[in-house]
Amino acid sequence: MYALHDEPDRRYTMRAPNIPETAKVAREMVSGLLSATGHCSLIDPARLLVSELVSNVHLHTKVPLLLLEATVRAGQLHVSVRDEDPTGMPDTTTRPTPHAEHGRGLLLVQAYADAWGTIWHGGLHPRGKSVWFELADQPRSPSGGSGA
Repeated sequence: MYALHDEPDRRYTMRAPNIPETAKVAREMVSGLLSATGHCSLIDPARLLVSELVSNVHLHTKVPLLLLEATVRAGQLHVSVRDEDPTGMPDTTTRPTPHAEHGRGLLLVQAYADAWGTIWHGGLHPRGKSVWFELADQPRSPSGGSGA
């Protein structure tokens, strides 16, 4: 087993069609990566946040494909979901009405992620954007359990 600081990066990339079932496939991919690398405490929040980012691409763009990149390094998960739609960044300032069916995805990302953000791709004339988040594993006590 690697010491935490010696753990190599584990990076997986998935190019997928922009269709409703891609959110499920993306959740399963990231869950498998976290399970395989021993970061099980991150699975539930990662599944939620991956679903939100992938679903946002489906709901708000007409691009045929999206790109998900998930990296585990030193007890941290970094996920980025990229689309090639050069129009607007996700809106984080508008709050949904209490009975709205949509509009809470990025609020969940803000609430659960340790860090998150957006990136334009392509300079002055953007060719697309990414929304990313990071989750950190909880520190472990020397005995291997969670510190409580």
